[in-house]
Amino acid sequence: MSSEKASANYQLKCKDHTVSGNEYELRYDQKRDMLVTFPQPTLEELPEFYKSENYISHTDSSSSLFEKIYQWVKTYMIDKKIKWIEKEAAKGKDLLDIGAGTGDFLFRAKSRGWNVKGTEPNFRARELALKKGVNLAEDSLNFPSASFDVITMWHVLEHIPNLEEQIMELTRLLKKDGLLVIAAPNFKSYDAGKFKNFWAAYDVPRHLWHFSRTSIHNIFEPHGFKIEKTRGLEFDAFYVSLLSAKYKSGSNFSISALFTGLLSNLKAKSTKEYSSVAYFLQKN
Repeated sequence: MSSEKASANYQLKCKDHTVSGNEYELRYDQKRDMLVTFPQPTLEELPEFYKSENYISHTDSSSSLFEKIYQWVKTYMIDKKIKWIEKEAAKGKDLLDIGAGTGDFLFRAKSRGWNVKGTEPNFRARELALKKGVNLAEDSLNFPSASFDVITMWHVLEHIPNLEEQIMELTRLLKKDGLLVIAAPNFKSYDAGKFKNFWAAYDVPRHLWHFSRTSIHNIFEPHGFKIEKTRGLEFDAFYVSLLSAKYKSGSNFSISALFTGLLSNLKAKSTKEYSSVAYFLQKN
């Protein structure tokens, strides 16, 4: 799928607040019910947009307030995510984490008896993971077909340039009846609507695709995947709202942003439109 295939129905114009300061359009893909970043960086350009000390998922830094919050929540959520997987996975202990960052999730999963593999394209993040005893591959191409019981992508799918190719690779790697877990921001959440083009989870141009609950079904169902369960990632609403308020007003801490996060989660109790959603899909 390319950005040119998206409908020209213009939705928003967003700024890259992390690296370049450039502006990008979000265009609505009606067929898939998703937003597409336009224009998208080329494969050669894309790594440049991750070269920032502010890009937090490639570092273990905890010097600023936002970094402290992020690292604390990450530690708390790792155990929660593993428990979710242990509850939903049918059988087997072979786990692949795609876009593993600095390896914390796999480090913890390994300690709980999982046979872990991971991929991470960023060299610096792979080095940090290796210091924890987690050896990450640059990509998944050398892994045998049908070799994993569970594959996870925690806030990674939105970064992948060749979306259809990635889904086909997931299909190749996962065993029959295996579990695929995708976590992604949800542009139909309350906080996304509240902050509009300042919503931090748009994170252009690193986020190339912006999913809804419907779009995850639409892009995976043709490949034989069925959504068995979804879970809201409630901490994301608070973190994203705080960062969005910072982008909008320059405030490092906003009580109103925390209230927006709380309200987003409360509304999602009935609508299921959480700021970020974890999808548990089974391969048929």
